[in-house]
Amino acid sequence: MNYQKDHFPVLSIQEFSQGKSEDCKVLFHELHGERSIDEAHKHDFFIAILFEAGRGTHTIDFVEHPITDLQLHMVFPGQVHQWKIKKETVGYQLMIEREAFESVLPNLRFSSALYQRHPVMTLKKGAYESLLYEFRCVQKELDKNEPFEALIKARCGVIGLLISKTAEKRFSDFDIYNSNAILSRFISLIDRYFKEQRSVAFYAHEINISPNYLNMVCRKQLNVAASSLIQDRVLLEAKRLLKTSSMTVKEIIFDLGFYDHANFSKFFKSHTGMTPSAFKELK
Repeated sequence: MNYQKDHFPVLSIQEFSQGKSEDCKVLFHELHGERSIDEAHKHDFFIAILFEAGRGTHTIDFVEHPITDLQLHMVFPGQVHQWKIKKETVGYQLMIEREAFESVLPNLRFSSALYQRHPVMTLKKGAYESLLYEFRCVQKELDKNEPFEALIKARCGVIGLLISKTAEKRFSDFDIYNSNAILSRFISLIDRYFKEQRSVAFYAHEINISPNYLNMVCRKQLNVAASSLIQDRVLLEAKRLLKTSSMTVKEIIFDLGFYDHANFSKFFKSHTGMTPSAFKELK
């Protein structure tokens, strides 16, 4: 996973450690009752939340998700989120530090970009209980005077596999991406180069296929042009920067590689129906 220069208010895992070691890599918290995050922000670590009983909303990358019973919510490093949780909510939250999360990623089996398309999953009771068991095992180990880090890491790996197992059964487009190495590679490259490279030809060259073939794959599998996937990633980053960074619109234009304000404003308005400034002020 590529982590680019950041312009957001970013919270580290240490800010949630509540007196634990400053070099902690995994944290567990229980969530009971009403709470809210009013200012959108992001973390440099991974969060998995199991809601046993849930009411409220969780907004991840500007998409609002209802919180209900027996759900898994995921927030990846770099995603912007905020929530309003009602008093009847009971949940369990696992935080995994960025470096430790990198070792868990292979167990997720699919590209992280795919999970970010489906950050909320409603679970069957058996799947929920399996995940909660592993969460509790991590909690018990963390509560010891000398936690066994290798065991915690292994438990986190099992959690990754269980998430993959659930995802595989829930979302058909996971099958599309998983069976198509070209799409998976294309999305990974977009996440890495979207600020500098907007040309389909660049990505096709990196994958060692023709631009026409890359476009054909995208249209056949996802019913969109290859260029649309690139534009979607640029738009998401623009929204993140406008909403949660202290950067001016001029600085954002420069950071995202647009020619000038008019070019950026036209791009943004064509996709959202509003100007960048209007979006920035939107409550």
